[in-house]
Amino acid sequence: MKAFFLSRLFREKILLVGLVLIAAAMWLSSAGGRAATLGKQFRATSSTLAMQRVTIEAKDMIKARAEAAIEQLDPSRTFDRVRLQSELDTIANRAGIQNKSIGDAHTERVEQVAVNSAQVTIRNVDYASLVKFYEELKTRSPYISIEQFNISANTANPAQLLVSIRVSSVEIAR
Repeated sequence: MKAFFLSRLFREKILLVGLVLIAAAMWLSSAGGRAATLGKQFRATSSTLAMQRVTIEAKDMIKARAEAAIEQLDPSRTFDRVRLQSELDTIANRAGIQNKSIGDAHTERVEQVAVNSAQVTIRNVDYASLVKFYEELKTRSPYISIEQFNISANTANPAQLLVSIRVSSVEIAR
């Protein structure tokens, strides 16, 4: 390789050195980008692990607070799947919402507590009625809560809204 390089003309030597330097610069740039990405991932993973460590260390306190919160709930005011759908329909009617659909409620059971969730879709609703619906729903807290809320304007009439809400409720096994 050395003999090949030394047998070249001076301008070819400069051209070859330039090409090697450009290739080295590209490789170093790529390696630097990979190192920066690795550093970001390392910091993110370290942060996640630190949060998990704090949560695990506070496990007993979290469990005690959860048990205390469950004891404060009145089992007669909790909602099963059917009562949740019925209550959502009642709340929507009180708010003056006509164009609504309430999906089937799904249940996730854990020991003595079940979490029921339902999807509510409201079409062509004005903002005032939506606020009334929210205020009515808020009065049922902590027994009913909003898990996910999406809102968009109707393209034909921007004063009308399209709303999709995932609502969940707690049911205490008796």
